[in-house]
Amino acid sequence: MPGYVLVETSFHDYNVWITYHGILMIFFMVMPIVIGGIGNIIVPIQLASPDMVFPRLNNLSFWFLIFSFMNIKLSFCSENGCGAGWTMYAPLSAIGHDDSSVDLLIFGIHFAGISSITGAINFITTLLKMTWTVEPYY
Repeated sequence: MPGYVLVETSFHDYNVWITYHGILMIFFMVMPIVIGGIGNIIVPIQLASPDMVFPRLNNLSFWFLIFSFMNIKLSFCSENGCGAGWTMYAPLSAIGHDDSSVDLLIFGIHFAGISSITGAINFITTLLKMTWTVEPYY
């Protein structure tokens, strides 16, 4: 109905909640769980290998993701939070952020990207090194 207010705080607080919802869903639900988690289960089964080629790289990828999540939570708990939207475009990221919340969020997103890259390196190496060729029947 008209006049109903969903978030009874400032517009910046609404932007902060939307920002962190988008960041957490994309960088901590879709990428690690769907691609990394399911990929770590499915790829060795499809290749009939006992494990991925670099299990320590999987571990490093996991800890980069934890470090990234801690930076993003620290960004949320800073003075005002980062209300820049999950795309982090300039109009919202440049105004109203006097503290280091945007910097911490960008630093956390970079580490989430490093985590995804290390997992992708492990997938590609596993696919290239653990595949075996089957000779065709003539």
